[in-house]
Amino acid sequence: MPARPITYYGNPVLHRRCADVTTFDQALADLVADMFDSMYEARGVGLAANQIGVDLQVFVYDCPDDEGVRHKGHIVDPVLAAASGPAGELTVSEGCLSVPGPRAELPRAALATVTGFDVGGSPITVSGSGYFARCLQHETDHLNGTLYVDRLPADQRAALLREAGLGS
Repeated sequence: MPARPITYYGNPVLHRRCADVTTFDQALADLVADMFDSMYEARGVGLAANQIGVDLQVFVYDCPDDEGVRHKGHIVDPVLAAASGPAGELTVSEGCLSVPGPRAELPRAALATVTGFDVGGSPITVSGSGYFARCLQHETDHLNGTLYVDRLPADQRAALLREAGLGS
């Protein structure tokens, strides 16, 4: 499938909670395939459905953890079940395909677990550490209408959006 264009900060679909998935069918499977194509085309490691303009609770990922282990998959109707642990928080540079260009230091839990469903409707749980934990939190945030820049102080967010050409 051809890659779909990335939706940028300011588009209303990015700033509200996405709709729950109620039908697990071929259309959902096709959406997940499109999302992988779109993520790879944009050179991302994760992509939420609303980042391609689709108002559904789905994200895909192909992301390494801090040990270099590659994690690839998708989650439908994700819920961040845990974001903590003995490793605590890590503050590192974070970016986003919907805010292209600039990055900002942002604290995130070093460990994260997300529960949800696979494309066939079977329950799944995905856990990760380090960079992959950050990806799980970032993409779950997207589907709840929060972009990483929304977690920044207002003046820093405004400067970053101006730098990305998305603010006044």
